[in-house]
Amino acid sequence: MHRAHLAEKARAENVEHTGRLPEQTLALIDRVRSRYVLPVDVISPSPALLEPFVRTHGVNGFYDSVELRKTCCAIRKTEPLARALAGKKAWITGLRREQSVTRADVPYHEFDAEHGLAKFNPLIEWSEDEVWAYIRARDVPYNALHDQGYRSIGCAPCTRPTAAGEDLRAGRWWWENPESKECGLHKRPTDTTPAATTEQRKHA
Repeated sequence: MHRAHLAEKARAENVEHTGRLPEQTLALIDRVRSRYVLPVDVISPSPALLEPFVRTHGVNGFYDSVELRKTCCAIRKTEPLARALAGKKAWITGLRREQSVTRADVPYHEFDAEHGLAKFNPLIEWSEDEVWAYIRARDVPYNALHDQGYRSIGCAPCTRPTAAGEDLRAGRWWWENPESKECGLHKRPTDTTPAATTEQRKHA
């Protein structure tokens, strides 16, 4: 956001308000809006997709399986992102290679075939220490949860603080294997059709 604010051709920041964001994240959005001239567009999930999912699997059904968790992420994150990127020519992310095994080979520039536009990842080689040095040197607003041991922050029920010696993203979907820890924003989105329940599969 800070660098986008400095860039002459920057247009807007998009934030997916999943409906499960921590209060500290919502407070950060307000602080960013106050600090920078760059607009922040908040996009919410489609009720037509979210309501059937919650009705079928419950509010916290994503804990039941990786499949359901990815479907929840698709509804709350990737489908809103697709709407936000519609008509755009490019988008910029904060991906870094050291964040996880699923991001180790992220390039600086790539073509996002799913959304049909260019994608830039300018921070891929930055370390966590370099990110924090930049934040402190320029007084960049950051999420207050970082001061409580959270090193990677997503939806409230899917995020916890990390312990000493744990991986950077160990607090995200901690009940899953590292190889599955992506929400779909940076790869082909999961189908947003609510998955069948175990009971429904039995009678299929």
